[in-house]
Amino acid sequence: MSLSENPLLHLSFDLPFDRIEAPHVEPAVDELLDRARAALDAIVADTSPRTYASTLGALEHATSDLGTVMTIVGHLESVATTPELRAAYDAVQPKVSAFYSGIALNEGLYRALVAFSETDEARALTGPKARLLEKTLRDFRRHGAELPPEQKERLRSIDVELAMKTTKFSQNVLDDTNTFEVVVSDEAGLAGLPATARAMAKHDAESKGVEGWRFTLQAPSYIAVMTYADDAALREKLWRAYNTRATSGEHDNRALVVEILRLRREKAELLGYRDFADLVLEERMARSGEKAMAFVDDLRGRTQAAFERENEELETYARSLGAEGMNPWDVGYYSEKLRVARHAFDDEVLRPYFSVDGVLTGLFELAEQVFGVRVKERQAPRWDEAVRCFGIHDVADERLLAAFYVDLYPRENKRGGAWMSPLLSGASQEPMGPHLGLFCANVTRPVGGKPALLTHAEVETLFHEFGHLLHHAFSEVPVESLGGTNVAWDFVELPSQIMENFCWERVSLDLFARHYETGEPIPEELFQKMLGARTYRAASAQMRQLGFATMDLRLHRELDPKTLTPDAMIAFARDVLEAHSATKLPNDYGMVCGFTHLFASPTAYASGYYSYKWAEVLDADAFTRFLEHGVLSAEVGRSFREHVLSKGDSEEPDALFRSFMGRDPDLDALLARAGLKAA
Repeated sequence: MSLSENPLLHLSFDLPFDRIEAPHVEPAVDELLDRARAALDAIVADTSPRTYASTLGALEHATSDLGTVMTIVGHLESVATTPELRAAYDAVQPKVSAFYSGIALNEGLYRALVAFSETDEARALTGPKARLLEKTLRDFRRHGAELPPEQKERLRSIDVELAMKTTKFSQNVLDDTNTFEVVVSDEAGLAGLPATARAMAKHDAESKGVEGWRFTLQAPSYIAVMTYADDAALREKLWRAYNTRATSGEHDNRALVVEILRLRREKAELLGYRDFADLVLEERMARSGEKAMAFVDDLRGRTQAAFERENEELETYARSLGAEGMNPWDVGYYSEKLRVARHAFDDEVLRPYFSVDGVLTGLFELAEQVFGVRVKERQAPRWDEAVRCFGIHDVADERLLAAFYVDLYPRENKRGGAWMSPLLSGASQEPMGPHLGLFCANVTRPVGGKPALLTHAEVETLFHEFGHLLHHAFSEVPVESLGGTNVAWDFVELPSQIMENFCWERVSLDLFARHYETGEPIPEELFQKMLGARTYRAASAQMRQLGFATMDLRLHRELDPKTLTPDAMIAFARDVLEAHSATKLPNDYGMVCGFTHLFASPTAYASGYYSYKWAEVLDADAFTRFLEHGVLSAEVGRSFREHVLSKGDSEEPDALFRSFMGRDPDLDALLARAGLKAA
């Protein structure tokens, strides 16, 4: 196929997802790499006086098309992978990584930027353009611009290795997840499981041409078993499989984790930092690994006593039901039973009120009332028939602000979890055009002729990812690399997590929580039970997140990757997480080998998992403004849109928070929301 026929080289706003195939990838990326290199060479070769347009602006645009295509290809590899697409993606990853790593190491380019920074035009810059200059020069230095040649070359090699090894890590997790299944042939083995879980398991078995009920490690199936299955042996089998994913055999990630840690530490030291945490956190709100660790330790100290009480209560309750002791695969099961006993509340009774279409409709109506936008379904090419596309229009003038795709259900060719991705930025156009993005999840599928009926936690997930999407959609920053979700990692979760709060307020719930058959809202008695159960085992939930954050920071700060063995790494991670667990963990516990947040990309949440809790402090505090002025307050919504969502990284995140709240964040709001303030 000629380049003129390659859909990746002729993109429009409605991306041709239905026409992109594996053979298109490498030729398109090679062509875009050539174009990007030529654009960078042109900046260096320009002998005219340095201007914003000829340096910073040109640098901003030089890699835009390449970045877009790599985002699209990486996305398809995540949601519609095939052996051919995976091979094509693996083939281009090293080239692209080497190219990006080399930008900061390009001496001529760095000299051009420094020369521009010394001009009168540069000194007169204000707003986003001034911030772009400051951040670009700092990023060049942080990525090795002032290193000697041999160290630059090593840094380039490290970045390529990290790209390849983290991609392999992600693929191993997906492949190992898909290799596991348990088929239950006797219906008696389904005792305790709700009808929705049974129907889903029956559907999964039929789709594979087998008799019985099929259970997998995909979230809806796994969580149902761990929460409700009376059969402890079934729970144990799934729990052990899930927490030993990618720890042996052809998909073994143990050595990969050690190699990734080693490469990250070497990169940090090469750049003059103590460790990888200090390298990545310098540009985030925490500023250093020490400060991030202090934040996590402080929150743990405020949570520990309540955590211990909760675990004592749970074990006492389990023993009262005949349990001889608590195993890790028992925690979710007995926790749910105790919650039902204590609060007369079973989360499954909420499912009929959360049909997926009702949730999306209500979510979009909430966005209209609070943020002044109207969401309309639109037609566009898709990568799977279950995917839907929508447009976000400003209520004032019907202008299209953004469009987005929604991909909600698990598939074997799709990775697990939930995420939002920006695809196109309107800042690449003059004047600014609409943005394009997507969000994906892996929630309960429709089965048995019924609509998809979600758990409340799944509803929170959709609100969370839509919050990220709004951050992208509302961006008004004219500089693409500073717009939308391109913010400090410990600030990026504020827009997403603040949206979860609307899932707990009566006035907002009534927009979407309607019985799928009768249209009735959640009865008040059930709503009160739901609220009463909100803080149930809140300390345990918080300690779980703090355990992940602690493991992340300690892996990247304390261990010496040069002498670290895979077995020692597994043991270290297990011991850290056991200190935050309700029970002891088995010696082969290897959750770290499936922890894609930390190891599925060169950086991602590495040394930054604490960001979830950091952002929870911000969102709990920021939502108090909505509570004070009205949950659906259009005035507060406009303010949040103006001061946070539209600003991207055009200002420091703590300044954006202060502009919205009028003060610095208060930790007490999070503790109060979790019922832990006095703990």
